[in-house]
Amino acid sequence: MLIYFKKGVCNKLVLIFCVLVTWLFGHFYHELLVAYEQNGTLAQSEYSWVFRLLLNCLGYSTIVLPAFILYKYLERTNYFDKISNTTWLSRILHACFAEQNERLPESVKLKEEGQHETLELVFCFSGLMAAYLVWGLLQEKIMTQDYTLRDGRVVRFADSQFLVFINRASACALALARLRCAGAPLFAAPLYKFGYCSLSNILSAWCQYEALKYVSFPTQVLSKSCKVIPVMLMGKLISRNTYELYEYASALLISVGMVMFMYGSHDDYAASTATSVSGVCLLALYMSCDSFTSSWQGALFARYSLRPLQMMGAVTLCSCALSAAALLRAPRGPLLALLQHPIFVSDCVLLSASSALGQVLIYRTIARFGAVVFTIIMTLRQAVSILVSCAVYGHAVSAGGALGVLLVFAAVFLRLHCRRRHKRAPQPA
Repeated sequence: MLIYFKKGVCNKLVLIFCVLVTWLFGHFYHELLVAYEQNGTLAQSEYSWVFRLLLNCLGYSTIVLPAFILYKYLERTNYFDKISNTTWLSRILHACFAEQNERLPESVKLKEEGQHETLELVFCFSGLMAAYLVWGLLQEKIMTQDYTLRDGRVVRFADSQFLVFINRASACALALARLRCAGAPLFAAPLYKFGYCSLSNILSAWCQYEALKYVSFPTQVLSKSCKVIPVMLMGKLISRNTYELYEYASALLISVGMVMFMYGSHDDYAASTATSVSGVCLLALYMSCDSFTSSWQGALFARYSLRPLQMMGAVTLCSCALSAAALLRAPRGPLLALLQHPIFVSDCVLLSASSALGQVLIYRTIARFGAVVFTIIMTLRQAVSILVSCAVYGHAVSAGGALGVLLVFAAVFLRLHCRRRHKRAPQPA
């Protein structure tokens, strides 16, 4: 009896210590953020994004560090082998840090094994195309447009963290509500394992929004066209994936073709080549984090047989906690003023709705076809959106641009053809 009493006291002390660490880091983060906002010279520097990134990471640490301390304590004491899953606290700890034994019932499983793989691929592509076309336009509008308030003040939105939060919050609410209605388990894997890709996901989103302050939108799109190769390299590093020679060749051809197409499809792409060092660094960080995110999610799908909504709910829940930790401590004066502007609010609502729909299709595509195919789909989406823009606004496409788009689609068909032949080939015994 005395042993259990001592263990209970020790558990409570650890929890109190974690809360204290959260409060101390949060207070320190708030003080640094206020000092940064009051330092006009630092805030207006070209490299001010470095300080904002470090401040954001400090804000995330108010969640990450206490969670790490708690996890190591539970692991060292073999907490889940000794404590029954009866109280609300033990259930929360079990969902966050313990391996889940519950699996999705057969009656509510999603029919991912579609009868026609090609039709499902077309559905995912068209859905992603529509959702992220709207999302991209609204993202550029919110980050680059001035909003005129009722008192005549002109305010430009500058808090990328807020957009990350509302996008993840809407997606989280959608996923958890759908899983609850279906009677499916919300978490089919330890929640902390989703924290890695969640952190890289919000960092990549923040870098993407922040990069628009330093580079043009066409330059950002151009950088995304070369993301297939980093995703393959990250998959090889994380999941020890092996790729055939045709997969490397098609990835290289897609990247080269997209660069040729974008340079030859619109004058803006040629004019946007000269950019700042800050813009290049942010785009490189974005590509690295985004490649890690999809590769890690692919590894979790394979290990735990997760459903897309389970992945989406867990990742976005972690993202909400991390981004809220950084957001709640930040000065909210300009943001509160903008939230009274009806156009800004409607832009944010549409942005979060398109993001939530896009994320549903993202996780379904990764679960069904893998991270590399998803990246190729998103690359093709950019090519199609540019073709539509050229058709609508009458932009000319040069011979090099036409050759580039032919090269992209030829590479895709080559990949599909080789993949079909590879599947039909007899496997060695």
